[in-house]
Amino acid sequence: MVEKSKYIWMGGKLVPWDDAQVHMMTHSLHYGLGAFEGIRCYKRQDGQSAIFRLHDHIQRLIDSCRIVTITPRFSKEELIQACVDVVRENDLEACYLRPLVFVGDGEMGLYAIDNPTRTAIIAWQWGSYLGDEGLKNGIRAKVSSFTRSGVNSAMVRGKLIGQYINSILAKREAVRAGYHEAIMLDDRGYVSEASGENIFMVKNGVVYTPPLTSPILAGITRDSVLHILGDMGATFVERTFTRDDMYIADEIFFTGTAAEVTPVREVDDRIVGAGVPGAITREVQARYFDIVKGSSEAYPHWLTPIR
Repeated sequence: MVEKSKYIWMGGKLVPWDDAQVHMMTHSLHYGLGAFEGIRCYKRQDGQSAIFRLHDHIQRLIDSCRIVTITPRFSKEELIQACVDVVRENDLEACYLRPLVFVGDGEMGLYAIDNPTRTAIIAWQWGSYLGDEGLKNGIRAKVSSFTRSGVNSAMVRGKLIGQYINSILAKREAVRAGYHEAIMLDDRGYVSEASGENIFMVKNGVVYTPPLTSPILAGITRDSVLHILGDMGATFVERTFTRDDMYIADEIFFTGTAAEVTPVREVDDRIVGAGVPGAITREVQARYFDIVKGSSEAYPHWLTPIR
């Protein structure tokens, strides 16, 4: 269960959590048209709280809206300030934020171009998405029977509400089969991403991740990790790879705002490497957490202070 905060930001004002409601004729509830973001605020080692890559997340939210032809009523600057306000007014030191832009009630049917666009921002305390044990020792993953939608059937640059049905089905299939997460292939049979994370693979010291020409979300944590790999002097390549490449990989890890940097210890009942998180995965994870909640002074522009 989500632990309730005091307020949700809706349409320009803070509303008590239980009063933040929408009409049953809300268009996005019926048809799934809308955009959202997942953002984390961390309490750093010095005691200060900061939202990680807030400007980049809000820009992606605006881009997602443009892709699906809906227009938020608020500017980028107003949305950034609203995120800061909702964390501050809820007295949260560390939390997950969910900005959401959706189509309100009015007309029904697919077109409904005159329905109002609504915006909300929710913040709540949320721990490790794939569990603390997963962060430490790695998770078990399964290649899904569900295919990631292609680049011309799903607008892959957008983080869009309705598109996540594909991910939900894959996630439920994997968990019901006894795994922690699903890995999805694209319509050509190449590895694309997990149900809610980007994927990295290490072989012979080289780090591989699917390119943005694949049907993957342009993950902000993914981008952060590419910068970290550069700082490490690691060799990394953005290219497609196959499921059996994963079977003989030395290391695999997922990245995402919710999952952060999570090692994968097993894929399709095949042990990855030695069955424990590898050296590159561990270093990437350590550097990432030092940036977001440690004492690292790298990339200060990635952090938006709360107080």
